[in-house]
Amino acid sequence: MFGVVLLVAVGAVLLAPLPLPPASVRTSVAIARSPGAVFDYVTTPGNWPRWHPSSLAVAGATDHSLRVGEVVDEDFIVAGYQGRVRWTVVQRQVPERWAIAGKIEDGGSGKVSYRLTAVDGGTLFEREFDYARPNLLFLLADQLRVRRQVTAESAEALRRLKAVLEGLAPAPRMAGPDRRAAAAVPAS
Repeated sequence: MFGVVLLVAVGAVLLAPLPLPPASVRTSVAIARSPGAVFDYVTTPGNWPRWHPSSLAVAGATDHSLRVGEVVDEDFIVAGYQGRVRWTVVQRQVPERWAIAGKIEDGGSGKVSYRLTAVDGGTLFEREFDYARPNLLFLLADQLRVRRQVTAESAEALRRLKAVLEGLAPAPRMAGPDRRAAAAVPAS
């Protein structure tokens, strides 16, 4: 009996909602394209599955660079977790800044922010992904595995973005009925 009570108590502590600060993963890459061209491409959701390995499909406003208040739904797989998130644009300053806040169907949340800076020969593209850590169990998983995987996926996304925008690699064609044709890469 004591063992069952102890197990329930430990479970309650691990799963109790806590006001933990979000985790943050920052990545950056230099892209030999103008800030305007990079901004238009990365803020058009129809392009996301072409360069971000976590983006499986998008629906809603997908065919243009989104403005503040616009919404898009994304099917994703991040660190082995598959789900659907509804993103709302919360910041847009062309071509320097853009941010979206997301609510996952199961209750999680996150924010993605882009900062673009003109540099000699192109653009420094900086991406920050903040995600909630709602309890001690998730904090432990984040420390053991999740953060490492999210960091690797984010680095791969920027490697792919650079290759696609610089014309070093063709944008992968996505199969399936939910995939939308991505907009053409805008000229610099």
